[in-house]
Amino acid sequence: MTVQQARYSKEEFARRGDEIYETQVRPKVEAGNDGKIVAIDIETGDFEIDAREIAACDRLEARHPDAQIWIVRIGSRYVRRFGGRGKRTG
Repeated sequence: MTVQQARYSKEEFARRGDEIYETQVRPKVEAGNDGKIVAIDIETGDFEIDAREIAACDRLEARHPDAQIWIVRIGSRYVRRFGGRGKRTG
């Protein structure tokens, strides 16, 4: 497996990814895909959706081997959550 070199600073990578998601991708994918993962190539704007992060990224990389991939969970500000959950009652 080849490791891709980042071509952008962390800030520029995030800015581009968020901008593409909000302006180009979100309007196309939001309905009916809540909780799924979107993998976006920040250079081409192409994207893939899947319930699994790896599957979405693999399909995108199959089309764009040098993709710079930004990942978003539809309907959430976070891709992953760390730490425990609140106490369950009942």
